[in-house]
Amino acid sequence: MSARKILVIDDEQNIVELVAAYLRKEGYQVYTATDGTSGLKAARSIRPDLIVLDIMLPGMDGLDVLTQLRRESSVYVILLTARSDETDKIVGLTVGADDYVTKPFSPRELVARVKAALRRIQSSAGADSGMLVFRHLRIDPASRQVWVDEQPVSLTTIEFDLLRTLAEHYGMVLSREQLLEQVWGYDFYGEERVVDVHIGHIRRKLGDERFIVTVRGVGYRFEDEK
Repeated sequence: MSARKILVIDDEQNIVELVAAYLRKEGYQVYTATDGTSGLKAARSIRPDLIVLDIMLPGMDGLDVLTQLRRESSVYVILLTARSDETDKIVGLTVGADDYVTKPFSPRELVARVKAALRRIQSSAGADSGMLVFRHLRIDPASRQVWVDEQPVSLTTIEFDLLRTLAEHYGMVLSREQLLEQVWGYDFYGEERVVDVHIGHIRRKLGDERFIVTVRGVGYRFEDEK
């Protein structure tokens, strides 16, 4: 299998070189860009498997790049932010980031997250899982497609994995900790709020909140008639 392609977009050259070196050491094919416009152009031409995207970029910033990307692609995006402000993280997740890392960060931590994300995507793509069929909702793990009342719904990588995990545990309540472990696939260093934000995205895209029920103080449960 050919090496996975990763695009790193950051205007700090020392960070770009450091992250690229660590990723290449793991066998990934790494591409880089130092501003939003060239980063978006690279994403369109390279079609990477994962993007590491800095939020603070000259000209077209990371959030603008991410907004445009989400109109065209469901590629996995890890957002880098120099700010510890919770608002930045939530805005990034709301726009469509799958994960985030706050600067300063350990290159090993970032590599671990990249490896976990790509491993999960590969495992999901190769899984011999049957169609999950409910009265209103249909989920195809093989093609990673979702339909509500036979109408297709476009989900990002994380959104699909969250919905699939909940549906596979039909009727069971899964805590945020369980969802972080099963969907993100590693010991998450950030806030559990990341789960709530993505659940909100899924509900809006499905057009109905009844499929994912909030169990206050515990977590979430998938509901639909089989």
